[in-house]
Amino acid sequence: MKNPETKTMALKCYDLLLILKLSLFFSLLPVSFSQTDVEAPSPASDSCNGIFLSYAYSSGTKLKPTDPTHQPYRFESVLTVMNNGDEVLKSWRVFVGFKNDEYLVSASNAVLADGTSLPANVGNGTVFAGYPMSDLKTAIETAGDLTQMQVQVKLVGTQFGVAPPTVPLPERLQLANDGFVCPKATLQGKNEMQVCCTKDLKFKTNVTVDEEFLPRQSGDLTIMYDVTRTYGSNYWAQVTISNHNPLGRLDNWKLSFDWMRDEFIYTMKGAYPHVVDSSDCIFGPQGTYYGDLDFGSVLNCERRPTIIDLPPTKANDTTLGLIPNCCRNGTILPPTMDPSKSSSVFQMQVFKMPPNLNRSELSPPQNWKINGTLNPDYKCGPPVRVSPSQFPDPSGLPSNTTAVASWQVVCNITHPKGASPKCCVSFSSYYNDSVVPCRTCACGCPSNTARTCSANASAVLLPPEALLIPFENRTAMVKAWADLKHLTVPNPMPCGDNCGVSINWHLYTDYSRGWSARITIFNWDETAFPDWFAAVQMNKATPGFQKMYSFNGTTLELNGVNNTIFMQGLPGLDYLVGETDGANPQKDPRVPGKQQTVVSFTKKSTPGINVAAGDGFPSKVFFNGEECALPSVLPINNSNRKGSTTVLSTILAVLVFMLMQQ
Repeated sequence: MKNPETKTMALKCYDLLLILKLSLFFSLLPVSFSQTDVEAPSPASDSCNGIFLSYAYSSGTKLKPTDPTHQPYRFESVLTVMNNGDEVLKSWRVFVGFKNDEYLVSASNAVLADGTSLPANVGNGTVFAGYPMSDLKTAIETAGDLTQMQVQVKLVGTQFGVAPPTVPLPERLQLANDGFVCPKATLQGKNEMQVCCTKDLKFKTNVTVDEEFLPRQSGDLTIMYDVTRTYGSNYWAQVTISNHNPLGRLDNWKLSFDWMRDEFIYTMKGAYPHVVDSSDCIFGPQGTYYGDLDFGSVLNCERRPTIIDLPPTKANDTTLGLIPNCCRNGTILPPTMDPSKSSSVFQMQVFKMPPNLNRSELSPPQNWKINGTLNPDYKCGPPVRVSPSQFPDPSGLPSNTTAVASWQVVCNITHPKGASPKCCVSFSSYYNDSVVPCRTCACGCPSNTARTCSANASAVLLPPEALLIPFENRTAMVKAWADLKHLTVPNPMPCGDNCGVSINWHLYTDYSRGWSARITIFNWDETAFPDWFAAVQMNKATPGFQKMYSFNGTTLELNGVNNTIFMQGLPGLDYLVGETDGANPQKDPRVPGKQQTVVSFTKKSTPGINVAAGDGFPSKVFFNGEECALPSVLPINNSNRKGSTTVLSTILAVLVFMLMQQ
């Protein structure tokens, strides 16, 4: 008979052997058994030999407040992008055609391609771009590794009007990369839509499959983000803003972007943060990790900093300046005006946070936005990795220095829906005494104008003298002119144009062999415009352009069409001053800054042109790159007018004097 102790020992050995066997069994299971980062692909993806896209609605709940006409609901969905093709999909972009006034709150593994930060309204559809994984490799080069072939974007947001169990699926789903065709997406049950996008065999490209980086793209404005030096915990980046649009311009530019990995700006050269603030670091994870760092020297810790240019006085500053093409007060001119002033450059030292503390772990900021004062609006795409930039060797040797890594951001001029212009145009002519003024509320109006003026009434014709005084001082003159010309004056009076800059185009003369116009630019703002420029588009008259007498004028070909006249001030006349006080501020109106020239045309190269009928007026007018609002009507050719303008102006002056004495 066995000893009880021996029996107990045998049982313990048996249990230990069983545990070892089970441990060995589980250790031999496939690694994918425990992976949860990437879900298994849909069975439908097996039949796709291109780029497989899927949008799957996960869940939704009713939100407050209760509103039967516009009820909000939370939605959660997953966008899947899988590369089943035979080439790497670089910088993937997918359009999701939202249609239920969706408000997107968060999106994992992607950013909005137009540079908008979340949360954002995407109710008219939006394009997603990959971040941090922007390239999707093939199954061939990864042995089917889904973590490198596929990305899943988890979306959380609010949609309006679609109550469960109805599913708020988008209207369209398609790949936004060039060179692909996508059929209409098909439904898989009620909660998912799928589409397989394949190569467009008709698409021509000069990019070879073996190229490591995408080629640089063209746009109205480009921003290069070049990492020039890198260390374990920080790196130096050079940012170059380049203007490529012949009519584009920036004044007092402001550049903003989003840090995605808790980075912060330690120091800068050539530019400066709009707000110097390190409090987010001190009370955040940066302050904990960099415990010995003097955060009093840190320039900015905001997640979305705004960067501004430095004044010219800092160009040679040993601490902040000595960067080529820096320090111009934020002015970037079009290359047609001065190529040497068409770019702006600055450098910044960026500190990183764990787990990205590796000198090769580099990630540019996302959601770039740039704007200026009285300048066009720009929409910027996501940063795209391109071949490293090269710079002249700082030592002066005949060689180039290559950046560690480079990304390109492409921005294009856009016209946001509902946005108001920032300048306007008035028309006048030799054949009519009245001036057709800028449109009512041409540059927007206050929301509450009911008691003071009418935002809907058409602007009242003006005497020429009224162009020289501010809108708020014109009332008596306008009423006197309307009485003299038997014009109806609305009650209440129309609101003003509210534009900081106005341009008067006056048809000056018209004779058998040529004609002329007078251009007057008024600055009603206190801000001056150095190095200003303007441009007019005239479809029939431009080929006959001869000369400008007080401006420097040249014809400009845009998109293959020679219909634009570009103008800028001559040396010494290229500074448009701001509005100033009158001689006696107590009673005299303020005086606008003003520049004026006469421009002459010949009819020899424009046979059949009818100047007075409309060919002598521009179809588009630009000031500093901003398209100005035009009047809705032209001056009427009043051939039977009685009396001269001089006589009428004298009578008008007497009437105004009498009205002001009452």
